[in-house]
Amino acid sequence: MHWLFGDQLGPHFLEPGEDGPGRDTPLLMIEARSVFRRRRFHRAKAHLLLSAMRHRAAELGDRVTYVRADTYRDGLDRAAHGRPVGVHHPTSHAALRLVRSLPGVTVGPARGFLVPKADFEKWADGHGGKRLRQEDFYRWVRRKHDLLMDGDRPAGGRWNLDHDNRESPPRDTGSLGIARPYRPREDDIDEEVRHDLDRWERDGDISFVGRDGARLFPATRAEARRALARFVGHRLATFGPYEDAMLAGDPVMSHSVLSSSLNLGLLDPAECVEPAEQAWREGRAPLNSVEGFVRQIAGWREYVWQLYWYFGEDYRRSNELRHTAPLPDWWSDLDADTVRANCLRTVLAQVRDTGWTHHIPRLMILGSHALQRGWDPAAVTDWFHRCFVDGYDWVMLPNVVGMSQYADGGRMTTKPYTSGGAYINRMSDLCGPCAYRPGDRTGEHACPYTAGYWAFLDRHRGRLADNHRVARPLRQLDRLSDLADVREQEHARGDTPP
Repeated sequence: MHWLFGDQLGPHFLEPGEDGPGRDTPLLMIEARSVFRRRRFHRAKAHLLLSAMRHRAAELGDRVTYVRADTYRDGLDRAAHGRPVGVHHPTSHAALRLVRSLPGVTVGPARGFLVPKADFEKWADGHGGKRLRQEDFYRWVRRKHDLLMDGDRPAGGRWNLDHDNRESPPRDTGSLGIARPYRPREDDIDEEVRHDLDRWERDGDISFVGRDGARLFPATRAEARRALARFVGHRLATFGPYEDAMLAGDPVMSHSVLSSSLNLGLLDPAECVEPAEQAWREGRAPLNSVEGFVRQIAGWREYVWQLYWYFGEDYRRSNELRHTAPLPDWWSDLDADTVRANCLRTVLAQVRDTGWTHHIPRLMILGSHALQRGWDPAAVTDWFHRCFVDGYDWVMLPNVVGMSQYADGGRMTTKPYTSGGAYINRMSDLCGPCAYRPGDRTGEHACPYTAGYWAFLDRHRGRLADNHRVARPLRQLDRLSDLADVREQEHARGDTPP
């Protein structure tokens, strides 16, 4: 038998090969209820995962044995009956430990990524295993896979077009005014999933967080393909300029919203970047938008996957800044209504209602607040994993520990990614109706991000003293006449909702 995990749902996981199943190999899928018992996942995430698995089983028909069991081990015992089982490399350390512990299970290489792990390890070792910057890796992948290349040169003459992709949003209209992303229609399988989730919660041993409205994300290969086509055909052209912008009334902006489809294995990264490049070559999308999208898929996503394995399991215990504060209940419960700060209230409500926001709210609103408050990075990582529909251990561990919380001390990034309210004000329309003022550090209208930014730098000035990328704001610290007031105010604030 060949075992398909719930994030290995696309046809590329069934293509024959030395590491894959034969065309007539019987297939196994296991829906393990214990996954949801151990952790409090977002209800929409649980719905999407179960819907995708059950849709895939329906497509595979008699070829697949679909087992609903308490644990993976129980399901395997019931279905395999001692037969040898093959499985593609799982996407988490825990799942890999599990399959390696099971008798008769053979683990093959990973699929669904552009770069084999062995190739990355060779590249990383060639860089001494230390300075593994995403930009260097991205250029290597572009050359290796001939993506946006003109011979041996990058298309358009520049590797990085980030400078063209930092425009402030159009605040007067409140939206970009472009075609909406593809949204699927629910069916009988979704109704069954929702019924089962209701029953599990009534049973009392499983609890979810967040809301489960109409399913917003693809659960089948056909839906994912339609979502990709709609993005490339109607949304890609405007993606680049406003890639880092935020609008309260337009949370999706021009983003592809393909991350959950990629991470479920419904799409392969190559089939996403290739039509985007073709759109540029045919004059249907500007280079800055296409390069930004290719960078997300072939650069950042691939880089995060590789670092997850290269850094190893000890990476999750990284805590260079010694942050140990627990997550407050209002955050864990996605209780956006208790928050006064408009930016945080808006984004936390987006997570509560959909299980998704794009990368800038994740980094500069949610992650930045957690970093400024000194919350335990392992707990923050777990929260992102559970509360986002596209969140998996391999996705969130490097993104949160390394990028968002700077808990690895700079192994992934060159500086902590946090800011005051001025950045949020420049890149969004979220500050206008807020009770706080982005320019105020103290007082009744003090912006929690502005005050939090300076308090964070003040607490960690010793650890950051040698970091040239924060040298300028560190010098400004001693010029702040109200620094003592900022310290006292932030200490008094604690973890109450801002």
